[in-house]
Amino acid sequence: MHFQAITRVPGDPILGLMEAYAKDANPAKFDLGVGVFKDAQGLTPVPAAVKQAEQRLVERQLSKSYVGGHGDVAFGRLLCELVLGEASPLLAEQRAGATQTPGGTGALRLAAEFARQCLPGRGIWLSDPTWPIHETIFASAGLKVAHYPYVGADNRLDVTGMLAALEKAAEGDIVLLHACCHNPTGFDLSHDDWRAVLDVVKRRSLLPLIDFAYQGFGDGLQEDAWAVRLFAAEVPELLITSSCSKNFGLYRERTGALLVCAQDAGKLLDVRSQLAFIARNLWSTPPDHGAAVVAEILGDPTLKRLWIEEVDAMRQRIARLRTGLVEALKPHGLSDRFAHIAEQRGMFSYTGLSPEQVKALRERHSVYMVGTGRANVAGADEARLDVLAAAIADVCR
Repeated sequence: MHFQAITRVPGDPILGLMEAYAKDANPAKFDLGVGVFKDAQGLTPVPAAVKQAEQRLVERQLSKSYVGGHGDVAFGRLLCELVLGEASPLLAEQRAGATQTPGGTGALRLAAEFARQCLPGRGIWLSDPTWPIHETIFASAGLKVAHYPYVGADNRLDVTGMLAALEKAAEGDIVLLHACCHNPTGFDLSHDDWRAVLDVVKRRSLLPLIDFAYQGFGDGLQEDAWAVRLFAAEVPELLITSSCSKNFGLYRERTGALLVCAQDAGKLLDVRSQLAFIARNLWSTPPDHGAAVVAEILGDPTLKRLWIEEVDAMRQRIARLRTGLVEALKPHGLSDRFAHIAEQRGMFSYTGLSPEQVKALRERHSVYMVGTGRANVAGADEARLDVLAAAIADVCR
Protein backbone atom coordinates (compact mmCIF):
# COMPACT_ATOMS: atom_id res chain seq x y z
CA MET A 1 0.00 0.00 0.00
CA HIS A 2 1.95 2.99 -1.27
CA PHE A 3 -0.29 5.70 0.25
CA GLN A 4 -0.83 4.08 3.64
CA ALA A 5 1.31 6.56 5.62
CA ILE A 6 -0.12 9.68 3.98
CA THR A 7 -2.18 11.79 6.38
CA ARG A 8 -4.76 14.46 5.70
CA VAL A 9 -3.66 18.11 5.71
CA PRO A 10 -6.07 20.61 7.29
CA GLY A 11 -7.87 22.73 4.71
CA ASP A 12 -6.90 26.33 4.04
CA PRO A 13 -8.79 28.46 6.61
CA ILE A 14 -9.90 31.07 4.07
CA LEU A 15 -11.17 28.43 1.64
CA GLY A 16 -12.96 26.87 4.61
CA LEU A 17 -14.60 30.22 5.31
CA MET A 18 -15.79 30.36 1.70
CA GLU A 19 -17.43 26.95 2.08
CA ALA A 20 -19.06 27.88 5.40
CA TYR A 21 -20.35 31.15 3.94
CA ALA A 22 -21.81 29.35 0.91
CA LYS A 23 -23.71 26.94 3.19
CA ASP A 24 -25.10 29.69 5.44
CA ALA A 25 -28.80 30.18 4.62
CA ASN A 26 -29.00 33.61 6.30
CA PRO A 27 -29.87 36.14 3.54
CA ALA A 28 -28.29 38.92 5.64
CA LYS A 29 -24.83 37.28 5.75
CA PHE A 30 -21.55 39.15 5.09
CA ASP A 31 -18.49 37.67 3.37
CA LEU A 32 -15.48 39.61 4.67
CA GLY A 33 -13.12 36.66 4.40
CA VAL A 34 -11.98 35.89 0.88
CA GLY A 35 -9.74 38.57 -0.63
CA VAL A 36 -11.63 39.67 -3.73
CA PHE A 37 -13.14 43.02 -4.67
CA LYS A 38 -16.94 43.14 -4.77
CA ASP A 39 -19.22 45.74 -6.33
CA ALA A 40 -22.49 47.15 -4.98
CA GLN A 41 -24.30 44.00 -6.11
CA GLY A 42 -21.92 41.75 -4.21
CA LEU A 43 -20.29 40.48 -7.41
CA THR A 44 -16.61 40.37 -8.39
CA PRO A 45 -17.01 42.02 -11.79
CA VAL A 46 -15.04 41.64 -14.99
CA PRO A 47 -13.87 45.18 -15.84
CA ALA A 48 -15.25 46.59 -19.09
CA ALA A 49 -11.71 47.19 -20.35
CA VAL A 50 -10.96 43.50 -19.85
CA LYS A 51 -14.15 42.47 -21.70
CA GLN A 52 -13.24 44.66 -24.66
CA ALA A 53 -9.67 43.42 -24.75
CA GLU A 54 -10.86 39.81 -24.65
CA GLN A 55 -13.22 40.43 -27.54
CA ARG A 56 -10.37 41.84 -29.62
CA LEU A 57 -8.24 38.79 -28.82
CA VAL A 58 -11.03 36.42 -29.83
CA GLU A 59 -11.34 38.16 -33.19
CA ARG A 60 -7.60 38.54 -33.85
CA GLN A 61 -5.76 35.68 -32.20
CA LEU A 62 -4.63 33.01 -34.66
CA SER A 63 -2.84 30.56 -32.38
CA LYS A 64 -2.81 29.12 -28.85
CA SER A 65 0.79 27.95 -29.13
CA TYR A 66 3.21 28.27 -26.21
CA VAL A 67 4.63 31.61 -25.16
CA GLY A 68 8.34 31.85 -24.28
CA GLY A 69 9.92 31.17 -20.92
CA HIS A 70 9.61 34.82 -19.85
CA GLY A 71 6.05 35.00 -21.19
CA ASP A 72 4.35 37.59 -23.36
CA VAL A 73 7.05 40.11 -24.36
CA ALA A 74 4.64 43.04 -24.67
CA PHE A 75 3.11 42.20 -21.30
CA GLY A 76 6.51 42.22 -19.63
CA ARG A 77 7.54 45.51 -21.19
CA LEU A 78 4.27 47.30 -20.41
CA LEU A 79 4.06 45.94 -16.87
CA CYS A 80 7.58 47.20 -16.19
CA GLU A 81 6.46 50.63 -17.36
CA LEU A 82 3.38 50.48 -15.12
CA VAL A 83 5.41 49.49 -12.07
CA LEU A 84 8.63 51.47 -12.58
CA GLY A 85 7.27 54.38 -14.63
CA GLU A 86 7.46 54.90 -18.38
CA ALA A 87 10.42 57.28 -17.96
CA SER A 88 12.37 55.00 -15.61
CA PRO A 89 16.13 55.17 -16.30
CA LEU A 90 16.32 51.44 -15.54
CA LEU A 91 14.22 50.68 -18.61
CA ALA A 92 16.23 53.02 -20.82
CA GLU A 93 19.44 51.36 -19.58
CA GLN A 94 17.95 47.84 -19.98
CA ARG A 95 18.54 47.17 -16.28
CA ALA A 96 15.01 45.90 -15.55
CA GLY A 97 12.92 43.09 -16.97
CA ALA A 98 9.90 40.93 -16.17
CA THR A 99 9.40 37.19 -16.15
CA GLN A 100 5.71 36.30 -16.44
CA THR A 101 4.37 33.96 -13.76
CA PRO A 102 1.09 32.24 -12.81
CA GLY A 103 -0.16 35.10 -10.66
CA GLY A 104 1.59 37.05 -7.96
CA THR A 105 1.87 33.84 -5.94
CA GLY A 106 3.79 32.27 -8.81
CA ALA A 107 6.12 35.27 -8.80
CA LEU A 108 6.79 34.74 -5.09
CA ARG A 109 7.43 31.04 -5.72
CA LEU A 110 9.87 31.89 -8.50
CA ALA A 111 11.64 34.42 -6.25
CA ALA A 112 11.91 31.83 -3.48
CA GLU A 113 13.41 29.22 -5.77
CA PHE A 114 15.77 31.80 -7.29
CA ALA A 115 17.00 32.68 -3.80
CA ARG A 116 17.50 29.02 -2.92
CA GLN A 117 19.42 28.14 -6.06
CA CYS A 118 21.30 31.36 -6.83
CA LEU A 119 21.67 33.07 -3.44
CA PRO A 120 22.43 30.15 -1.10
CA GLY A 121 22.54 30.79 2.62
CA ARG A 122 20.41 33.94 2.49
CA GLY A 123 17.63 34.29 5.05
CA ILE A 124 14.40 36.14 4.39
CA TRP A 125 12.66 38.61 6.70
CA LEU A 126 8.86 38.84 6.67
CA SER A 127 6.61 41.30 8.45
CA ASP A 128 4.77 40.12 11.56
CA PRO A 129 2.02 39.60 10.58
CA THR A 130 2.15 38.95 6.85
CA TRP A 131 0.15 37.05 4.24
CA PRO A 132 0.26 33.43 5.54
CA ILE A 133 1.33 32.07 2.14
CA HIS A 134 4.50 34.16 2.38
CA GLU A 135 5.44 31.98 5.33
CA THR A 136 4.87 28.65 3.59
CA ILE A 137 6.32 29.57 0.19
CA PHE A 138 9.71 30.61 1.55
CA ALA A 139 9.89 27.92 4.21
CA SER A 140 9.05 25.26 1.61
CA ALA A 141 11.89 26.55 -0.55
CA GLY A 142 14.24 25.92 2.35
CA LEU A 143 14.97 29.56 3.21
CA LYS A 144 15.52 30.51 6.83
CA VAL A 145 12.52 32.71 7.70
CA ALA A 146 12.77 35.50 10.27
CA HIS A 147 10.31 38.25 11.17
CA TYR A 148 10.37 41.96 11.82
CA PRO A 149 7.60 43.60 13.92
CA TYR A 150 5.01 45.45 11.88
CA VAL A 151 1.70 45.72 13.73
CA GLY A 152 1.73 45.07 17.46
CA ALA A 153 -0.80 43.76 19.96
CA ASP A 154 -2.14 47.32 20.27
CA ASN A 155 -3.11 47.18 16.57
CA ARG A 156 -0.72 49.99 15.70
CA LEU A 157 2.12 50.22 13.19
CA ASP A 158 5.46 49.52 14.88
CA VAL A 159 8.03 51.22 12.65
CA THR A 160 10.57 51.50 15.48
CA GLY A 161 10.44 47.76 16.09
CA MET A 162 10.65 47.06 12.37
CA LEU A 163 13.79 49.14 11.92
CA ALA A 164 15.43 47.67 15.04
CA ALA A 165 14.86 44.13 13.78
CA LEU A 166 16.20 44.84 10.30
CA GLU A 167 19.34 46.35 11.85
CA LYS A 168 20.05 42.83 13.14
CA ALA A 169 19.59 41.12 9.77
CA ALA A 170 22.68 39.45 8.36
CA GLU A 171 24.26 41.28 5.44
CA GLY A 172 22.85 39.96 2.20
CA ASP A 173 19.59 38.73 3.69
CA ILE A 174 16.36 39.29 1.75
CA VAL A 175 13.67 41.54 3.21
CA LEU A 176 10.12 41.21 1.90
CA LEU A 177 8.21 44.51 1.92
CA HIS A 178 4.60 45.26 0.95
CA ALA A 179 4.55 48.16 -1.51
CA CYS A 180 1.06 49.29 -0.47
CA CYS A 181 -2.19 47.96 1.00
CA HIS A 182 -0.37 45.71 3.46
CA ASN A 183 -1.87 42.23 3.64
CA PRO A 184 -3.34 41.44 6.14
CA THR A 185 -3.28 44.65 8.20
CA GLY A 186 -4.03 47.52 5.82
CA PHE A 187 -1.42 49.65 7.62
CA ASP A 188 1.07 51.25 5.20
CA LEU A 189 4.38 52.99 5.80
CA SER A 190 4.61 56.75 5.31
CA HIS A 191 7.15 58.22 2.89
CA ASP A 192 9.43 59.05 5.83
CA ASP A 193 9.08 55.48 7.11
CA TRP A 194 10.03 54.13 3.69
CA ARG A 195 13.14 56.33 3.60
CA ALA A 196 14.14 55.01 7.02
CA VAL A 197 13.70 51.40 5.83
CA LEU A 198 15.70 52.19 2.70
CA ASP A 199 18.53 53.54 4.85
CA VAL A 200 18.73 50.26 6.81
CA VAL A 201 18.52 48.20 3.62
CA LYS A 202 21.44 50.10 2.09
CA ARG A 203 23.63 50.05 5.21
CA ARG A 204 23.02 46.34 5.87
CA SER A 205 23.34 45.42 2.15
CA LEU A 206 19.96 43.71 2.25
CA LEU A 207 18.18 42.58 -0.92
CA PRO A 208 14.67 44.07 -1.11
CA LEU A 209 11.85 41.88 -2.41
CA ILE A 210 8.79 44.12 -2.79
CA ASP A 211 5.39 42.43 -3.06
CA PHE A 212 3.23 44.70 -5.22
CA ALA A 213 -0.13 42.95 -5.37
CA TYR A 214 -2.49 45.92 -5.07
CA GLN A 215 -1.26 48.69 -7.35
CA GLY A 216 -4.04 51.25 -7.67
CA PHE A 217 -6.03 50.13 -4.63
CA GLY A 218 -4.24 52.36 -2.08
CA ASP A 219 -3.93 55.98 -3.22
CA GLY A 220 -3.67 55.57 -7.00
CA LEU A 221 -1.71 53.72 -9.68
CA GLN A 222 1.20 56.17 -9.63
CA GLU A 223 1.04 57.00 -5.92
CA ASP A 224 1.11 53.33 -4.90
CA ALA A 225 4.32 52.82 -6.88
CA TRP A 226 6.19 55.52 -4.94
CA ALA A 227 8.16 53.20 -2.66
CA VAL A 228 8.95 50.76 -5.46
CA ARG A 229 10.35 53.55 -7.61
CA LEU A 230 12.27 55.00 -4.66
CA PHE A 231 14.03 51.68 -4.07
CA ALA A 232 14.60 51.15 -7.81
CA ALA A 233 16.38 54.50 -7.94
CA GLU A 234 18.44 53.97 -4.78
CA VAL A 235 19.54 50.32 -4.68
CA PRO A 236 21.45 48.52 -7.43
CA GLU A 237 19.48 45.26 -7.17
CA LEU A 238 15.80 44.74 -6.50
CA LEU A 239 13.12 42.05 -6.89
CA ILE A 240 9.43 42.99 -7.34
CA THR A 241 6.47 40.63 -7.51
CA SER A 242 3.53 42.11 -9.41
CA SER A 243 -0.02 40.78 -9.59
CA CYS A 244 -2.81 41.63 -12.03
CA SER A 245 -5.48 39.76 -10.06
CA LYS A 246 -6.96 42.73 -8.20
CA ASN A 247 -6.45 45.79 -10.40
CA PHE A 248 -7.41 43.99 -13.63
CA GLY A 249 -9.94 41.64 -11.99
CA LEU A 250 -8.05 38.68 -13.50
CA TYR A 251 -8.12 36.49 -10.38
CA ARG A 252 -8.66 33.15 -12.09
CA GLU A 253 -6.42 33.91 -15.06
CA ARG A 254 -3.33 33.79 -12.79
CA THR A 255 -1.47 36.74 -14.28
CA GLY A 256 1.63 38.15 -12.63
CA ALA A 257 5.36 38.67 -13.01
CA LEU A 258 8.66 38.76 -11.19
CA LEU A 259 10.48 41.98 -12.03
CA VAL A 260 14.25 42.16 -11.62
CA CYS A 261 16.31 45.34 -11.39
CA ALA A 262 20.06 44.75 -11.79
CA GLN A 263 23.15 46.94 -11.66
CA ASP A 264 23.74 46.69 -15.42
CA ALA A 265 22.24 45.20 -18.58
CA GLY A 266 24.67 42.28 -18.66
CA LYS A 267 23.85 41.18 -15.13
CA LEU A 268 20.15 41.42 -15.88
CA LEU A 269 20.62 38.92 -18.71
CA ASP A 270 22.48 36.59 -16.34
CA VAL A 271 19.68 36.72 -13.78
CA ARG A 272 16.94 36.32 -16.37
CA SER A 273 18.65 33.26 -17.81
CA GLN A 274 18.48 31.68 -14.35
CA LEU A 275 14.84 32.64 -13.93
CA ALA A 276 13.89 31.09 -17.26
CA PHE A 277 15.73 27.89 -16.30
CA ILE A 278 14.01 27.73 -12.91
CA ALA A 279 10.59 28.51 -14.36
CA ARG A 280 11.04 25.76 -16.93
CA ASN A 281 11.24 23.27 -14.08
CA LEU A 282 8.32 24.79 -12.18
CA TRP A 283 5.63 25.36 -14.82
CA SER A 284 7.48 25.18 -18.15
CA THR A 285 5.81 28.23 -19.75
CA PRO A 286 3.23 30.60 -18.24
CA PRO A 287 -0.45 30.88 -19.21
CA ASP A 288 -1.12 33.36 -21.98
CA HIS A 289 -4.67 34.71 -21.83
CA GLY A 290 -4.47 37.07 -18.85
CA ALA A 291 -1.14 38.50 -19.96
CA ALA A 292 -2.45 39.06 -23.48
CA VAL A 293 -5.43 40.93 -22.02
CA VAL A 294 -3.20 43.16 -19.88
CA ALA A 295 -0.91 43.88 -22.83
CA GLU A 296 -3.90 44.79 -24.98
CA ILE A 297 -5.19 47.22 -22.35
CA LEU A 298 -1.88 48.87 -21.46
CA GLY A 299 -0.87 49.11 -25.11
CA ASP A 300 -4.03 50.88 -26.26
CA PRO A 301 -4.58 54.48 -25.04
CA THR A 302 -8.39 54.22 -25.14
CA LEU A 303 -8.57 50.94 -23.26
CA LYS A 304 -5.95 52.11 -20.80
CA ARG A 305 -7.95 55.25 -19.97
CA LEU A 306 -11.07 53.13 -19.41
CA TRP A 307 -9.13 50.73 -17.19
CA ILE A 308 -7.66 53.56 -15.10
CA GLU A 309 -11.17 54.93 -14.56
CA GLU A 310 -12.33 51.50 -13.41
CA VAL A 311 -9.40 51.10 -11.01
CA ASP A 312 -10.14 54.55 -9.61
CA ALA A 313 -13.79 53.57 -9.09
CA MET A 314 -12.81 50.38 -7.26
CA ARG A 315 -10.41 52.26 -4.99
CA GLN A 316 -13.00 54.94 -4.26
CA ARG A 317 -15.61 52.33 -3.38
CA ILE A 318 -13.25 50.72 -0.86
CA ALA A 319 -12.49 54.14 0.66
CA ARG A 320 -16.23 54.86 1.01
CA LEU A 321 -16.77 51.51 2.71
CA ARG A 322 -13.99 52.26 5.20
CA THR A 323 -15.22 55.73 6.15
CA GLY A 324 -18.84 54.58 6.01
CA LEU A 325 -18.26 51.73 8.46
CA VAL A 326 -16.50 54.02 10.94
CA GLU A 327 -19.40 56.47 10.62
CA ALA A 328 -21.92 53.66 11.16
CA LEU A 329 -20.11 52.71 14.37
CA LYS A 330 -20.60 56.22 15.83
CA PRO A 331 -24.08 55.60 17.32
CA HIS A 332 -22.58 52.65 19.17
CA GLY A 333 -19.76 54.72 20.64
CA LEU A 334 -17.15 52.75 18.71
CA SER A 335 -15.95 55.18 16.05
CA ASP A 336 -12.79 56.08 17.98
CA ARG A 337 -11.95 52.46 18.70
CA PHE A 338 -12.21 51.56 15.03
CA ALA A 339 -10.99 54.86 13.53
CA HIS A 340 -7.96 53.04 12.09
CA ILE A 341 -10.22 51.31 9.56
CA ALA A 342 -10.63 54.62 7.71
CA GLU A 343 -6.90 55.29 7.87
CA GLN A 344 -5.80 51.94 6.46
CA ARG A 345 -5.37 51.29 2.75
CA GLY A 346 -6.48 48.58 0.35
CA MET A 347 -8.96 45.78 0.73
CA PHE A 348 -7.91 44.45 4.12
CA SER A 349 -8.25 45.73 7.65
CA TYR A 350 -6.78 44.40 10.86
CA THR A 351 -9.92 45.27 12.80
CA GLY A 352 -8.57 44.54 16.27
CA LEU A 353 -11.39 42.07 16.94
CA SER A 354 -10.36 39.02 18.96
CA PRO A 355 -10.78 35.42 17.72
CA GLU A 356 -13.66 35.04 20.20
CA GLN A 357 -15.39 38.13 18.81
CA VAL A 358 -14.85 36.91 15.24
CA LYS A 359 -16.41 33.57 16.20
CA ALA A 360 -19.38 35.34 17.79
CA LEU A 361 -19.85 37.48 14.68
CA ARG A 362 -20.04 34.37 12.55
CA GLU A 363 -22.34 32.39 14.87
CA ARG A 364 -24.70 35.21 15.88
CA HIS A 365 -24.71 37.47 12.83
CA SER A 366 -23.39 35.43 9.86
CA VAL A 367 -20.45 37.83 9.45
CA TYR A 368 -17.49 35.87 8.08
CA MET A 369 -13.90 37.05 8.51
CA VAL A 370 -10.53 35.47 9.26
CA GLY A 371 -9.96 34.42 12.88
CA THR A 372 -7.17 36.97 13.34
CA GLY A 373 -9.71 39.76 12.88
CA ARG A 374 -8.62 40.52 9.34
CA ALA A 375 -11.60 41.69 7.32
CA ASN A 376 -11.88 42.21 3.60
CA VAL A 377 -13.56 45.61 3.68
CA ALA A 378 -14.12 45.38 -0.09
CA GLY A 379 -16.60 42.56 0.57
CA ALA A 380 -18.97 44.72 2.64
CA ASP A 381 -22.39 45.87 1.45
CA GLU A 382 -22.46 49.67 1.39
CA ALA A 383 -26.25 49.70 1.87
CA ARG A 384 -26.02 47.58 5.03
CA LEU A 385 -23.09 49.10 6.89
CA ASP A 386 -25.44 49.95 9.77
CA VAL A 387 -26.28 46.25 10.10
CA LEU A 388 -22.61 45.31 10.09
CA ALA A 389 -21.85 48.02 12.64
CA ALA A 390 -24.62 46.77 14.93
CA ALA A 391 -23.21 43.25 14.72
CA ILE A 392 -19.73 44.48 15.62
CA ALA A 393 -21.15 46.50 18.50
CA ASP A 394 -23.00 43.44 19.79
CA VAL A 395 -19.81 41.33 20.06
CA CYS A 396 -17.87 44.23 21.58
CA ARG A 397 -20.24 44.64 24.52
